[in-house]
Amino acid sequence: MYVKLFDSELKVMDVLWKDGDSTAKHIAQVLTESVGWNVNTTYTLIKRCMKKGAIERREPHFMCHALVEKETVQAAETDELIDRVYDGFADKLFAALLQRRKLSPEQIRQLKQVVAEAEKEMQAGGREDMGD
Repeated sequence: MYVKLFDSELKVMDVLWKDGDSTAKHIAQVLTESVGWNVNTTYTLIKRCMKKGAIERREPHFMCHALVEKETVQAAETDELIDRVYDGFADKLFAALLQRRKLSPEQIRQLKQVVAEAEKEMQAGGREDMGD
């Protein structure tokens, strides 16, 4: 399940993704320290995430549980970025990243491995277009 989340809501979700199920109080403490938000701001954002179906509230102590996985949100956001900014072409995004970021030898090795795996999948599945 994918839920469109704004940057502020992603900060709340990030606490849950890193720390696991947490009380609203814990989330508020983390975000007060890291972002400078007051408790009411955090509680409002938690409630907004609950309305969107991203967080489930459990008792006791207003325990929050993430209903969406970080990888699901990342995949959907990446797809949206590719469609919106790069006309649906993943290779354009990939090229832009390579041109704008200095990569370590390890990062380059990992990218080569991702490309090699994609090529194997394409050959095995008979896919001709990897721009989707």
